[in-house]
Amino acid sequence: MNATTSTTSRDSHVNGLDVTAIRAAINGVAQDRSLGGTSWKVSSRWQGGAVAEHQVDGYEIGGTSVARSFAWKTDEPLELGGTNLHANPQELLLSGLNACMLVGYAMTAALMGIRIDSLEIETSGEIDLRGMFELADKVSNGYDSLRQTVRISADATPEQLAELHAAVLRTSPNFFNITHAIAVQSELVVE
Repeated sequence: MNATTSTTSRDSHVNGLDVTAIRAAINGVAQDRSLGGTSWKVSSRWQGGAVAEHQVDGYEIGGTSVARSFAWKTDEPLELGGTNLHANPQELLLSGLNACMLVGYAMTAALMGIRIDSLEIETSGEIDLRGMFELADKVSNGYDSLRQTVRISADATPEQLAELHAAVLRTSPNFFNITHAIAVQSELVVE
């Protein structure tokens, strides 16, 4: 047993996460797959101009509703008609990808007994506004590709960190969501 494993077994918190609780959740889903089902919902309401307000009232896990309340706003930069008071949808999309992966690194590293000293993800991409404004044929109205840099400092070998990186790319829900097409059924209700 190495020092990292020994420390991890004495202290169930690694990277600010309760490893015992994570392992219990993993074991619970392994024994009863219905415990692994989750459902997420965000309600968004236009506030005028380029501002929208978004609300979360809860989610479901394993068939159980869990109440939680969060609200935030989005906007656009002045150059795109907004007031520049809030992050825009593209920035939130990229932050959602980064945030999901950050949790993945912290959690997977904790399960591997790796303590992270610092972790940063930077994701960037370009959108050609001619596509969104329908000014040019064959111009995408979204990202054609994204670039990402992950910077990590941890008590692990380069090989362990490469294994950690591969695991996060394999298991992050938002990395999957960004890198695979998702069917969206959009219904218009006229009131």
